[in-house]
This record gives sequence, C-alpha cells and structure tokens, in this order.
Amino acid sequence: MFKRLGICLLALAVFSTNAEMSPDDITKFQLKNGMTIMVMEDHSIPNANMYIFWKAGSRNEYPGTTGLAHFFEHMMFNGAKKYGPKMFDRTMEANGGANNAYTSENLTVYTNWFPSGALEVIFDLEADRIQNLALDPEIVESERGVVTSERSTGLENSNFRAIWGAVKNAAFSAHPYSWSVIGHASDIANWTLEDLESFHKTYYAPNNAVMVIVGAVDTAEVKRLAEQYIEPIPAQKPPRKIHTVEPEQKGERRAYVHKPSVSSANIMMGFHIPANTHEDYYPLIMLGDILTSGNSARLNSELIFEQQVADQVFTYIPDSFDPNLFYIYGVASQSADAATLEKAIIKEINDVARNGITEQELQKVKNQKLVEFYRNVAEINNRADLIGRYELFHGDFRKMFTAPDDFQKVTAQDIQRVAAKYLVKRNRTVGVLDSKEDSNENDL
Repeated sequence: MFKRLGICLLALAVFSTNAEMSPDDITKFQLKNGMTIMVMEDHSIPNANMYIFWKAGSRNEYPGTTGLAHFFEHMMFNGAKKYGPKMFDRTMEANGGANNAYTSENLTVYTNWFPSGALEVIFDLEADRIQNLALDPEIVESERGVVTSERSTGLENSNFRAIWGAVKNAAFSAHPYSWSVIGHASDIANWTLEDLESFHKTYYAPNNAVMVIVGAVDTAEVKRLAEQYIEPIPAQKPPRKIHTVEPEQKGERRAYVHKPSVSSANIMMGFHIPANTHEDYYPLIMLGDILTSGNSARLNSELIFEQQVADQVFTYIPDSFDPNLFYIYGVASQSADAATLEKAIIKEINDVARNGITEQELQKVKNQKLVEFYRNVAEINNRADLIGRYELFHGDFRKMFTAPDDFQKVTAQDIQRVAAKYLVKRNRTVGVLDSKEDSNENDL
C-alpha cells in the first residue's frame, strides 16, 4: 500500500512541474518546400535540441537495396559542400554541441544538442548536408566496409540480433519488415552510386521530414532561420507509398539458428499486432509491461525467480507505421533447455488470455506508465523525441498530451482481450537459438 502511494505521489510531483504544459505551447508550421517544423520553448536551461525525423527506414527499401537507410545514417556525417569530411562533428563540438543518430524500420532520426546561442550554426550544418551531401566514391567504399563489418560483427556477437533477424524473416512473408535494418550482406556489397543518389534525393527531401526543436529558443527566430537555411532546399516528388499488406498468418512458424558458442538457449516469439494508430496500442503496451516490467511481472517472477528456467526475459513492441510484431525474448538458465523455457512462456501467456489479470497488476502498470511519461516530458531531449514520435506514429503530436488518460482508461478486460486475440499459436513465430546441432531436440 505504502509503495503504491509513493509511486502515485512521485507521479503527482513530476506532473505538477509540467501541469501547465499543453498542446498550445507547441507551434507547428510548414515551410514552402513541405518540411514540417514544431517548436516548443522551454527556458529552464540555456540549451536546446533539434530532432529531424526522416521518413526513411528499412520499410522504404526493396530487395537489392536493403540497408540503404542505415547506410545514410553513416554518410550524413561524412561531409558536404560547405562543411567537408569530419567538419560536421568538429563544428558542432566547437560550438558546445553534440549529436547522434539512429535508423529503424520506419525512420532515420538525427539529434543535435547545443547551447541555444548555437542555433544558427546548427541550421547551417543541417542545410548543408541535406542539400549538398557529398557522395565521394572513396568515402562510400570506406563506409560500405564499416557497415559490412558492423553487420558481421553484430550477428557474431549479439544473440539477440541473430535470432531477431530469423524471426522477422519467418514472420513476414510479404512486407519489408522482413529484413533487418542493417540489410543483407549481398545488397550492401552491390549498391551502386546511382542507388545512393536516388535514395538521398527521394528520402532526404524536406517534404519527407519533421523537425522538432525544444529548448531556450525564440519561435520567431527559429522560423526565420528555417526560412533562410531550409526553405530554399527544393521539395521532391513524394516517395511511393508502401502498399504491401502482410497476409494474415494462419499457423505457427518456426525458425532455428545454430550458434556453437552460445552457452544457453535463446527463445524469441513474435506475434502480429496492429500499428500504433490502432485502438489496441495502449492495452498491448501495458500487456508487455505486465509480462516483464519489474521483478513482480508475470514472466520475471515465475520464470526467473520461481521456476529458475530463465536468466533474462523481456518484451519489445516497436513503434510502427504498419502492423508489426509483439516480441517476447528469453534466455534460458543453465538448468533449462529451449523447450522448457518455451513451454513456460506459453503457459504464462495463456493464463493471462484465459484468466485475465488482477486489479493490483493493472494499477501497478498504470502507475509505472504515468511516472515514465512525466519523467520523459520533464527533459527537453525526451520531450522533443516524444513530440516527433506522436506526430509521426500516432498521427498528431497532440495525442502525446492525452497519453496519460489513454493509459488510465485501459481496463483489465482490455488486457485479457488483446492477449487472447493476438498472443495465440496461429499468430506466432517462434525462434530458437541454440548450440545443439539437431533442432528437432527442441520441438514441442
């Protein structure tokens, strides 16, 4: 009781610091070239950040060009017309800033953190690499080698990446979510310069991006700088829409990855679920937390602490434009094999689907989501990320402000319903990664 009260009081305390925050605090406008820009002033510290969300992920590739979205995450730091090789990072660091980037199935996102006085420099840097990125053949080949090494090393060193790729490939028979973000080795080796030029022109067009700036900035100044540096960059013909719809899965699929060096079996299950915009999004997110968030969560308490058949277990639901997968990943303990762990996971899933959850479990997860949300919006960096994600994945940044209520509206019946609807045998793909040569030893 006291623990729950403490969580609620913490959430209330964090909420009070952001109680006056509303959608009206965000100014949204569009440049003549189609780039969407959102600004939220916050003068609590003399810093700001800029997130640029490019709608360019692995879903925008096709066989023969897989991995290009991730490749450009590397290339965008390798020089343009005004700021040559290595000058992007050096210039930003000289102005007190830092940056990062990541690529997903749906997006490539570039993040800049900087003192607010460096805002114009950041705009100048971004405009240069958007419009004038240098695709120097020598640098292209150098980065091709880096990506090739990253791919082989990642698959060799990461059990998660190895089994994840196998599950995605088995679960998706039509949709481009079937391949990994880093791409196929043979595609990486054979991209042409024309492939690169076409991808950059199409997907790094201003009308294919959303920019979010949060921090100690003046909105009018942001608009002036955006019009000066970004607006002259011409729009391009919009990319072709992804029209491929993954067919309904009507039977369990299985994948096996043999890895002699693995010390204990790994299990991954993927269940097809709708995209973020679907009404079941919030119940599914909360179901994932009920299963694996904290020591008292269903899978953690039962599989790790009670039965001791797992050393690790977690769920993962990617933000997604199209229907994707609800992942459950487990690492077996030394005393358990893959089949034992798989049966134990399925038993707990079926218990939720058949018997539901307790009110205590529901309230615990609601408290967790509330605290998590307000901790995120309390920091300008996480807030910029959330604004962009809600704008893109949920269709409107304003839905970020209703998220706490949307989580609170979820009922125990909603949790049971989505478990019974999506986490079923005919809808699942099971991946096993093990050192055993004969995968039949793991059949149920």
